[in-house]
Parts: sequence; structure tokens; C-alpha cells
Amino acid sequence: MNSTAHVVIVGAGYAGVTAANRIRAGAHPDVTVTVVNPVPHFVERIRLHQYAAGSGTATVPLTDVLHPDVRLLVDAVDRIGDRSLTLVGGTVLDFDHLVYAVGSGPGGGVPGMEHAHTAASLDDAERLRGRLDATSPGAVVTVIGGGLTGVESAAEIAEQRPDLRVRLLSSGRVATGLSESGRKSVVRTLGRLGVEVDEGATVAAIERGAVVLANGTTAPTDVTVWAGPFAVPDLARRSGLPVDDLGRLRTDDTLAALGHPNVVGVGDSVAPPERVARHLRMSCQAAIPLGATGADTVLAQIAGAEPEPLSIGMVLQCISLGRHAGVVQVVRTDDSPRWLVLRGRIGAFVKERVCRSTVRWIGPRTGTYRWLSGPAVAPEGAEVSA
Repeated sequence: MNSTAHVVIVGAGYAGVTAANRIRAGAHPDVTVTVVNPVPHFVERIRLHQYAAGSGTATVPLTDVLHPDVRLLVDAVDRIGDRSLTLVGGTVLDFDHLVYAVGSGPGGGVPGMEHAHTAASLDDAERLRGRLDATSPGAVVTVIGGGLTGVESAAEIAEQRPDLRVRLLSSGRVATGLSESGRKSVVRTLGRLGVEVDEGATVAAIERGAVVLANGTTAPTDVTVWAGPFAVPDLARRSGLPVDDLGRLRTDDTLAALGHPNVVGVGDSVAPPERVARHLRMSCQAAIPLGATGADTVLAQIAGAEPEPLSIGMVLQCISLGRHAGVVQVVRTDDSPRWLVLRGRIGAFVKERVCRSTVRWIGPRTGTYRWLSGPAVAPEGAEVSA
């Protein structure tokens, strides 16, 4: 047991804050826990569409959510070494254990992305908010992406700015992860809010003032919002750590990095074996128990014990459709939809309660946080079917 270990957490999103607090709660008092984050606040990613549309805030001071005995360094990490990391400001920080929790941000897209806005980070959401504030009535706002991020963004903008024409372009059907009744409820509510939903519209390029579709047609637009897939930072790749094709840190089923057991990955930036994690989507619902699992792995390593493998079961898919409606889809532990769907004001109420609860779950008392076990796991080495 190393009761004087120094644990460094890189990133203070849902997974990073959870890991920091859980380690601090479960470790010997002489274990030092340091969080390195570029900004001094916790960003509620699940509220960024609200912030962009002008209907709410999306930040909480990190001092409000971190355990008081967790040290916070406001800086960015340039490179991770064997037992030390170098900060952009030049400081070299030694560690015994590192939790890699750098999260995700805007992903690549199509030619002309410089003409689009996103709400994937606080800075991006702030720029989009300013652009929308400066947009005159009657202007066209085009949201690209039929996933939950695009649906929530289009609904929020349409509700807050009914004087704008809001279009949602999706290459396939919108909200495909929901049951058919849940998906239809989303589409109906978008229609009531005045959102024009165009399914089967694949975007080939974005131009200044226009969106070019794959079929060759051009759709005029005044504001373009990209809500496509997210991407992860390249810190792990630059540091020589094992990564998958997307740049996510590759780990074993306890979240320890392959070949680097003192580095543990959590959140959106991690790629555990598919047999235990293929059902996990980028979400706070997955990030929080990933952070807790990673913390438990670090605590086991410090104590000289064997870490438990990852096992996370999903519960809900929650979609806000403005401030007064929502859809909450109950799912199986493997994230496949069940029959039960909560809609309308009840859905909005549950979604809001979940958003508020996440800040409480990741807080200093997260050592008591529990979650559902995941679906049955194939034996190690067995082929995982698609």
C-alpha cells in the first residue's frame, strides 16, 4: 500500500470530477489528489444547448463540486510522460497514478466547417449565443445532425426564438436510438415548435450563407449549427499512449491503459474492450460511473488489491425539447429501448431533475454513488457480434 501516493486527474468534466472526489473520499488522508483543468469551472455539457439559445447557464465553480482537499491547478496538459506530465505553462508535475479524463469536443465534419457553429464546448456555445443574439427576425438557422444533440439544439433555439426559421437536417431518421413511439413524439414536438425536419438530407459541404446537400441542392442559411459526432483531444496520441483509430485511450476492462497500468482512462476519451463497453455512448450517464470505476481501480492499485472489471448498465435516454417538453426513453442495461416513454411536461420535469441530480452525484459525496451493473459479458477473447 502506498499511503503517500500522488494522484493526478487530467480534466474536470463529469468523469474527472467524479474520479477525483471518489479517490479523495476513499484514499488514505496522506494520498494527494490534484486536478488539472484549463478553466476554473465545471461545464454542464448537458446544458450547453440551453446556454447557446439564451435559456440558461451551464457552469458551476469547480470549488463548489470538488472535495475541499482536492488541489486544483488551472492549466492545460501539453504531454504525459511515464511518471510526470508537462503543463502548457511549463510546470512539470510528478504523479504515481494518473486519471485521463480529457473528455470530447467538436468533431470533424464536411468541407467548410469554418462557416458553422457548434455547442460542443462552452466557448463554442458562447460564440453561437452571440451569433443568435445578433440574428434578425426571419433569418434561417440550420442545425445539422439528427442525433440527440441536434434535436435538443433545434428545439431550444426554436422555442427561444420563434421569430427565426429553424431547420433540422439529418442524413437518416432523427433520434434513432429511441423506440418508435418515442421517436415519433420527438418529431411531433419539433413540429409544434416550428422546426422543419428534413430526414434523408446528407450535407456535403457548408458555405458562407448556404448548406450544400449530397444530391447537389443548395439550401440558403443565415446561421449553421453543426451537431455531428464528437471527437477527442489528441493528448494520449501525442504522449505515446495506446489509442484507437479515434484517438481514445485504449484500456483493459478495469480502465487501466494497455501497457501503462498507472494511467487510468475515464469518460468520453476512453476505449475499453467492446465486450464490456460497446453499449456505452458519450453521455454523462456513462461518464459518471466510468469516473467512479476508474477511481475504484486507482484505489485498488494504491491498496495493492485487484481492481474490479467495468460493469455499467444504462437506464434512460433523456431529451429536452425546449423548457416545457421532453422525451424520456426507458432503456435496458444495454441501452436498447423499452416500451415505456415519458413525454411532454412530465418528460421535461424528469429531464430537468436528472440534470440537477448529476451535479449532486459527482460532488464530494460521490464515494457513496452506486449504479446498475451492465449487461452479460462475453468471455474474454470471445468475438463480439455487431
